[in-house]
Amino acid sequence: MILLRFLTHKLNKMSYKELVFTLISDEDYQQDLLIHTLGELGFDTFEETDFGFKAYMLSSNFNQQQIDEHLKPLHDMFTFTYEVNIIPHKNWNEVWESNFQPIQIANQVYVRATFHQSQPSFKHEIVIDPKMAFGTGHHETTAMILAYLIETDVVEKHILDMGCGTGILAILASKLGAKSVTAIDYDQLCYDSTLENAQHNQILNIEVLLGSKEVIPNQSYDMILANINRNILLDQMESYAKVLKPDGIVFFSGFYETPDLDMITDEARKHGLKYIQHKKTDQWVAAKFVK
Repeated sequence: MILLRFLTHKLNKMSYKELVFTLISDEDYQQDLLIHTLGELGFDTFEETDFGFKAYMLSSNFNQQQIDEHLKPLHDMFTFTYEVNIIPHKNWNEVWESNFQPIQIANQVYVRATFHQSQPSFKHEIVIDPKMAFGTGHHETTAMILAYLIETDVVEKHILDMGCGTGILAILASKLGAKSVTAIDYDQLCYDSTLENAQHNQILNIEVLLGSKEVIPNQSYDMILANINRNILLDQMESYAKVLKPDGIVFFSGFYETPDLDMITDEARKHGLKYIQHKKTDQWVAAKFVK
């Protein structure tokens, strides 16, 4: 199981550092603390193993001293070990494509790659060219927001998709009848991927912007989709609230139930966003708020 807590971009001709962690205890919070700490250091992919997990980072960003300094407080709390391996560069896109399988959401949405056969029996079909931009629907957070969109009336709504990744959420919103969708991501790969996938799906009402909260247009939205991670959501919450219409809906995801949901809820309350409910799959959460 791949735990994509942060955006994953494995590009060709890049080598990676692999940290293989072994935990003495099977307490879930210990692994969560390690993954959270490593995520803040720039590790972007985590894979569970029988005795712990593996963490990956570009070799060019690897700093052993910095890692040891940040892990030292956790060594004082519980017992774990890790070893460092070098993963040579390979064609990650080819590996990704070989493992990409179509998925179904609520028996209504069929998500496939360009190299899969179409399934016209589904009400909505989304074609995603998997080029390592986050958001193919396979991760729990993406799937839960896709499910929320299916359950929500988006017809003629103006929607903002923050951290759009492949553009999958924006594309479904458009297919469900949204009047306009603004999709934003700070990563050039995601920006290009969203433009390409909108074309694959013959979507014409998605405006794609490169940047973060600073490029959010000065206009009002009926709904905001933000599947990113806890720290970015906390930082950008005020910006979302400013452009959300009264009675507008926000769907947040990309974080855990404990302790993240309480932190998200507390910050949202400061900006007039009321918690309504949340979905949970494994340890991941997608939550609905209303202004």
